[in-house]
Amino acid sequence: MKPLVSIIMGSTSDLPIMEEAAKILNQFKIPFEINALSAHRTPQQAVDFSKNALSRGVKVIIAGAGGAAHLPGVISALSPLPVIGVPIKASISLDGWDSILSILQMPPGIPVATVGLNGAQNAGILAAQILAVGDNQILETVKAFKAGLEKKIVAANEELSKIKYEFKVN
Repeated sequence: MKPLVSIIMGSTSDLPIMEEAAKILNQFKIPFEINALSAHRTPQQAVDFSKNALSRGVKVIIAGAGGAAHLPGVISALSPLPVIGVPIKASISLDGWDSILSILQMPPGIPVATVGLNGAQNAGILAAQILAVGDNQILETVKAFKAGLEKKIVAANEELSKIKYEFKVN
């Protein structure tokens, strides 16, 4: 089984965040890989990864990074594949804003789809939605997931309706 999605992160300290993308892909039964890859500490490996991902069968890359967060942009610059950036609030972070802006503010021609701070779960869902365009099985899984979200809110509202207050009108 070859990976359709590659999850990469600047260091393994990002794993607690990035593993949320892995959980979604696993739930959706989408083959993926996870690796640490640094734009700063392993630049040649980042270049090699970017140039070889497509030929290995990867269709979408999820790249998480904190601090200066150059990894998603470097990968996007070197690869024709869609890159989803996950800004991570790292220990050296400026409340995560450095990561958000580093990933979000790409120059023209170097797109990175950027999710919210520590938003790896949404990155996994977005990767599935991208793949679903050409795969009906993944599409049905995404549809079922979205329907499940709706059911959770409907059930929550049923529970809220049971709460009584003197001036509550619903």
